[in-house]
Amino acid sequence: MKKILVPLMALTLGLAAANAGAANLMKATVTKATYGRLPDGTVIEEYTLTNTKGVVCKVITYGAIVTELHVPDRNGKLGDVVLGFDNLKQYLDGHPYFGAAIGRYANRIAKGRFKLEGKTYQLATNNGPNHLHGGLKGFDKVVWKAEIVPSIEGAAIKFSYLSKDGEEGYPGNLEVTMIYTLTDMNELRFEYEARTDKTTIVNLTNHSYFNLAERGDILGHVVMINADRYTPVDDTLIPTGKLAPVKNTPMDFTKPMPIGSRINLLTNDPRGYDHNYVLNSGGKKLALAATVHEPKTGRFMEVFTTEPGLQFYTGNFLDGTLTGKYGIVYHKHYGFCMEADHFPDSPNQPKFPSVVLKPGQTYRQTTVYKFSVK
Repeated sequence: MKKILVPLMALTLGLAAANAGAANLMKATVTKATYGRLPDGTVIEEYTLTNTKGVVCKVITYGAIVTELHVPDRNGKLGDVVLGFDNLKQYLDGHPYFGAAIGRYANRIAKGRFKLEGKTYQLATNNGPNHLHGGLKGFDKVVWKAEIVPSIEGAAIKFSYLSKDGEEGYPGNLEVTMIYTLTDMNELRFEYEARTDKTTIVNLTNHSYFNLAERGDILGHVVMINADRYTPVDDTLIPTGKLAPVKNTPMDFTKPMPIGSRINLLTNDPRGYDHNYVLNSGGKKLALAATVHEPKTGRFMEVFTTEPGLQFYTGNFLDGTLTGKYGIVYHKHYGFCMEADHFPDSPNQPKFPSVVLKPGQTYRQTTVYKFSVK
């Protein structure tokens, strides 16, 4: 038996070493395909980013939308952890910003109105009495120019778009670039830059809905948000101007807590979290903003950002009328968002961090979603 076992063991070890070597030699890649066409014939492209560990992210040029993100669970099995659709028509038919780039102004502006250098600007009121996420045709509904760019950190795509002076009521020609990188550290990184030829306001983010369990509600996800304060809002979700402490309230996620543990104590309708947190980092450097752990799969997400705020939203308005990928019907609380940006209604709140961008200045923002298991 020894004469047989020794060669078999050697062969097994040799194959294992070869497989490990092959895995180490895997390269990060980006491939391009046609995703669909707009009614006017414009081709919408799909880019598939794959890192050296086999993690996959798919994005399309319509809205710069993240349509899929496949990350491993504790057993190494890949699963798609973002909400969305598998065809262009459903995105065109309307949706709650699944995976989309948001601009020129992420979040709400009271009554769609703000004053800048003595002039009052009126924007669309597309969310009750207020302006939301850039207006009727925000950055989530435009076609972005995309190009594959080299990156020593993984697979990367650069999106660019010129938002012309007066688009959706905003002043200035705004040149925007965004680099999406799927790093070999299992991070999805968003890097934003913008420049203007006229004083304007800018607040950009990504609006991905996550579900680390892939399906079902997200109430058992355990969340930590590195913020001692938040911005209370009125009944139209516009900040009152106060920075209130989270301590001894259902808003407190300074220690890890299941999303659903105190959600019934909230009084907003529909009930759930849709609040801006004032990050302790102050937005001065790339810093840890939040963590999310899904106990059943073991998936663990860390959020890092250079922004001063984090909008935590628990899919309160999902109502079962949308059917997404894999035939999943999206019910209330089937996804959560962690939108890193400046505070809602900042143009009308002088005590909030400024969102004003002037000619000669460059707007920059970086947000990273890092995935692991525990």
